[in-house]
Amino acid sequence: MENAANRIALTGALDTLPEYSHTNHDRNFYRLTLCVERLSGAVDLLPVLAAEDVLNEADLFRGERIAITGQVRSFNNRAPEGRRLIISVYADTLTTTDQPAQNDVSLTGSVCKPPIYRRTPLGREICDVMLAVPRPYRRTDYIPCILWGRSAQEAASALPGSKLHVTGRLQSRDYIKVIDGESFTRTAYELSVTEAEFLAEPDFSE
Repeated sequence: MENAANRIALTGALDTLPEYSHTNHDRNFYRLTLCVERLSGAVDLLPVLAAEDVLNEADLFRGERIAITGQVRSFNNRAPEGRRLIISVYADTLTTTDQPAQNDVSLTGSVCKPPIYRRTPLGREICDVMLAVPRPYRRTDYIPCILWGRSAQEAASALPGSKLHVTGRLQSRDYIKVIDGESFTRTAYELSVTEAEFLAEPDFSE
């Protein structure tokens, strides 16, 4: 189902073959990983969730280039070591292609908690924003966004409830998590914002 408030288009190489995830409303869903190249030469390894009928539209093998359209989805995983926000790409369409890399995201939602503004050691301005993006059937996806420069300055003073439209790239980032003195490598997924526009004053009626 297309959602105008939440759209993503990806083109990259299949990094892992589909593995069964779960069944919902008599549809089998599978997880796979897509490797999407950046202009810098770095890559983003992005988790994709696709229904069996969507996967059947393409004959997949590892390394195959595929194009995906869909939505960025979130899920709260209540693991024993604490709750984690799981981000993935929900595929509406999936086809083989010979096109170059693509990673385009468009989201419209509400700022759902106070933004966090900071500077890098080199002085670059960054603002972390958690965006609540509506989904059909009264569901909501919570997508971490990173804004830079002037956009970071504008977002820093945004109040919860502010309506925001952003475009950018979904990226992966490894970090170290220490639990009970033991270090674990984890991967965070977030939208690196290239353009941002506040649409209206905060709406506190929701």
